[in-house]
Amino acid sequence: MRSATVTALAFAGVLSIALSAQQPPAPPPAGGGGGGMHMGQDVAHKVSNGGIRGAGWKGRPDPGTGAVNDSSLDVKGSNIEVHTGPAMLYWNPANKGTGDYTVSATFTEPKYMSSNDHPHPYGVFLAGNDLDTENASALYCAAYGRGTYIVRGFGPAPFAVNGRGGSPNDAVHKAAGKGESVEQTIAMSVKGDKVECSINGTVVGSYPKSDLVAAGKLKSTDGIAGIRVAHNVDVDVKDFKVSK
Repeated sequence: MRSATVTALAFAGVLSIALSAQQPPAPPPAGGGGGGMHMGQDVAHKVSNGGIRGAGWKGRPDPGTGAVNDSSLDVKGSNIEVHTGPAMLYWNPANKGTGDYTVSATFTEPKYMSSNDHPHPYGVFLAGNDLDTENASALYCAAYGRGTYIVRGFGPAPFAVNGRGGSPNDAVHKAAGKGESVEQTIAMSVKGDKVECSINGTVVGSYPKSDLVAAGKLKSTDGIAGIRVAHNVDVDVKDFKVSK
C-alpha cells in the first residue's frame, strides 16, 4: 500500500509539472509598455532626492507601484527634468483643455536606457479627470527610443488603445544605441470626433472619440493635460503647452 501511495504521488507531481509547462506565461500589467512597478522581473527603483519641485505641479504613481516621492520632477524655468522610479502622471491643474485642443512637448532622453536595460516610454496625456482620486481617468501617447509608440488610458483601470507592446512608426526617432541621446516631439489633439497622436510632426494614431469616452474608459476628452513617464526613466521636457 505504501509503495502504491508513493508511486501515485510521484506521478501526480510529474503531471503537475507537465501541465504547468504548458501554461502560457502571465501577461504584463494591463498598462503595458513599462507602465507599472512590475513587468516580469523589471522592478521600479526609488530615485534619490525624490519629490516634486515646481509650483502647482502634482503627480501620481500607477496604483500599487510606489509613492510620489519615489520619483522626481523639477521645474527649471521653462524646462522640466524627470527621473522616475515608479511610472508617473505629472500635471499642473492650470493646464486644462476643452473642446478641440492640443497638448504637446519635446522630450529628450539624454542617455537612452540610462536607468534600465530595455526601452521605456514617455509622452503627454490629456482628458485627465479626478486625478487626485482612485477614480482617475486619462489618455496618453508615449514614444520609445526604439522607434515605437504606445497609446494607453486609465479609466481608472488601465485600458489599451494600440498594440500591447506599442506600434512601430518611421516618424518615431531611434536612439543610436544605449547611452546615446534621442529626442521626440509628442502631441495629442482632440479634433471634432477623434483624438490624434502626433510624433515628430506625423500623425501616428487617430481614434474615434466614441471609442474612448465610454464605461471603464474616459469620462470626457475635456480635462487636465500633463506628462506621462514610465518607470525607470530619465528624461528632460521642454516646450510643454496646451493650445487651441
